[in-house]
Amino acid sequence: MATRIYLDHHSTTPCDPAVVAAMLPYFTERYGNPSSHGHAFGLEAARAVEDARARVAALVGARPEEIVFTSGATEADNLALRGLLRGRREKGGHLVTSTLEHPAVLEPLRALEREGFWVTRVETGPDGVLDPDQVAAALRPETLLVSVMAANNEVGTLQPVAAIGALCRARGIVFHCDAVQALGRIPVDVEALGVDLLSLSAHKMYGPKGVGGLYVRRDREPRLRLRPQAEGGGQERGLRSGTLNVPGIVGFGVAADLAARALVEGEPERLGTLRDALLQGLLGRIEGVKVNGALHPRLPGNLNVSIEGAESERVLLTLGEEVAVSSGSACAEAGGKGSHVLRALGLPDERVYTALRFGLGRYNAAAEIDVAVEAVSLAVAEVRGRALPARV
Repeated sequence: MATRIYLDHHSTTPCDPAVVAAMLPYFTERYGNPSSHGHAFGLEAARAVEDARARVAALVGARPEEIVFTSGATEADNLALRGLLRGRREKGGHLVTSTLEHPAVLEPLRALEREGFWVTRVETGPDGVLDPDQVAAALRPETLLVSVMAANNEVGTLQPVAAIGALCRARGIVFHCDAVQALGRIPVDVEALGVDLLSLSAHKMYGPKGVGGLYVRRDREPRLRLRPQAEGGGQERGLRSGTLNVPGIVGFGVAADLAARALVEGEPERLGTLRDALLQGLLGRIEGVKVNGALHPRLPGNLNVSIEGAESERVLLTLGEEVAVSSGSACAEAGGKGSHVLRALGLPDERVYTALRFGLGRYNAAAEIDVAVEAVSLAVAEVRGRALPARV
């Protein structure tokens, strides 16, 4: 195969060339520290940061001053959860989340449990979509915070964030949403969703690694007060000390512009068409393919399937460097239990350990789908140890 095919865009995305071009001068020519306001180099860097802040804010319908830049979404999740709750004078209180969340949310919540907070984890059925009524039933008079992701990183299912946001707003409960997988792939608007805290990442939307952000609502009463997780020079209004990653932030801003343009130019629809073609191709070439989670509502470029009799790790080894996909257990919990997301859907071992996650992206073309289907079907046949099924 002359060209490798990348179908793992939920893991990371390639930097768009326009993003790289915008970043380069801030490594070698415009290298000032944005905190150095006494000379032109620092002021130039500060202006670039604020321009990028406005671009990222525009992508999610926020005000620039509501965006706090971080090193990525994991830091943003931790700042949102630990920062909000550790800043409380009295310990204790009730928190609500889902069993499908990313470890960057689940682990901080486990730490908060050890500090005296009480966490309710709302389950889903096999479709992987939360029922807002079950979230409402989990709320208590002592509930301080709800944290629910916008789109799942493994099965791609979309959660009813706006409905949950309305529940929280009606009861005065702080609502945090990890929007990492949704950002740039579907419209995300903080007002429409009713969120108070929103975690963001650049490298899932064709920006650089090592930079993310946290939206912090400013017009909420009582006002949100977060405790910084790192003390130091007081950057980012004291919420995130440390010299700003100016090249990364600039790249994040350009990536946000490109994502906004792609959304209105029909990229979600194009990816949905490719995803459907991928599914039909797999179903036509391989017996025993089952989709994990609801096909709708789902991220347009996501497909997660289990293939009967073909352990995913063996399929990946057989594929080699030809096609990049991931197994459903890529973020497995310790102890070999497999994907906590697929476990949360109630899937048996056979489905958990034979799951493959496909993540389609901006540079994938229809011709690559055909090649990928052929490569996966051959790999599955080799793993199963029998001849390839005849074409349907």
